[in-house]
Amino acid sequence: QYSPDSVAGADGDIDPTEVTFPGCSCRTSSCVVHVCSCLRRGENYNGLCLRPPAEGEEYARPVFECNAMCQCGDSCQNRVVQRGLHFRLEVFKTEKKGWGLRTLEFIPKGRFVCEYAGEVLGFNEARRRIQAQTSKDSNYLIAVREHLHSGQIMETFVDPTYVGNVGRFLNHSCEPNLFMVPVRVDSMVPKLALFAATDISAGEELSYDYSGRFHNLPVTNREEQSLEEENRLRKPCYCGSRRCASFLPLDSSLFSTP
Repeated sequence: QYSPDSVAGADGDIDPTEVTFPGCSCRTSSCVVHVCSCLRRGENYNGLCLRPPAEGEEYARPVFECNAMCQCGDSCQNRVVQRGLHFRLEVFKTEKKGWGLRTLEFIPKGRFVCEYAGEVLGFNEARRRIQAQTSKDSNYLIAVREHLHSGQIMETFVDPTYVGNVGRFLNHSCEPNLFMVPVRVDSMVPKLALFAATDISAGEELSYDYSGRFHNLPVTNREEQSLEEENRLRKPCYCGSRRCASFLPLDSSLFSTP
């Protein structure tokens, strides 16, 4: 079933469509950084492009867009992901990877491409679905973990297997041309937004790194050992890049018992 936005999952604990954030009181056509309450953490976009991290910035800043309760106009520059698709994309059959997604037009670096939308699940339902899969099943479920200043970790599980959008057809690459950013609009449930990591030519397949590493940052020794132990559960990678890791990333935490 196609849905442009994420929906509440089978366990029904979280409704991603619920508006829980207060809106800004800006009465201008476009909000201004340090004046708008939604932009108190800094500017999110340069035009329609995601603002690159400042020099020396170790961690990505959270992105909050203006929302349904804001008094600014629909043309506000802090409304990008919520406007949805702007590029013509095509689902196509790949040689080894099943279905894939490519662009039919040029996409500049930094532009929002599409959301990875699906059912927003709780941990128990996400683990139940993963453990029910066989080696022949395709896995679309993604686990996104955000590290907070308090040391806590915020988890979001999205599964477009049954309900989702065009993002479900994106394949993994060890050298991807997209990267994922959690973007919050109406509530703390993030939209999993995919932005262009580089200029992308018309006809090029779109991909991102399922592990969450942007351009495959080096794997630590501890992670390498863990990956070797998990190879029996992992599927081969056919991305064809020069830095291919041979296997698709795997989140083993969903296979473990509590």
